[in-house]
Amino acid sequence: MEEQPRFRMTSQRQVILEYLQEHKDHPTADEVFRMVRRDLPRISLATVYRNLETLAEAGLIRRYGGYGQRRYEGNADRHYHVRCLGCGRLEDAPLERIASLEQDARKHSRFLITGHHIEFEGLCPDCLASGSAASERSRRRAGL
Repeated sequence: MEEQPRFRMTSQRQVILEYLQEHKDHPTADEVFRMVRRDLPRISLATVYRNLETLAEAGLIRRYGGYGQRRYEGNADRHYHVRCLGCGRLEDAPLERIASLEQDARKHSRFLITGHHIEFEGLCPDCLASGSAASERSRRRAGL
């Protein structure tokens, strides 16, 4: 039987993890890099990317993708998000977890349900105010 590689919490990983746990803004890897360089001036962007992936695979942080750059957060608990279709901004949606969705999916399918992901889409206040083409398309789609 093949043994899983052991996870080691290096000082670089610790700084990245602490930054993500303290900041709730779902930064990109580039943003994390700029911030952790203040504490670790010799760290490279490639090292930040590698450590973000390692922390995500270990379940200590979450990563989100699908709209431009991948974003990360230090809250590894399941929760919901709202994403701006204009600029890609990602924020927590202040909703309680809906466990009944998983129960219904389990009841009506043959799947072993291990979790669910809900992300609301819309426009952030900045994009709404800017009147960009993306915000106009989104307004029309929403019937506004």
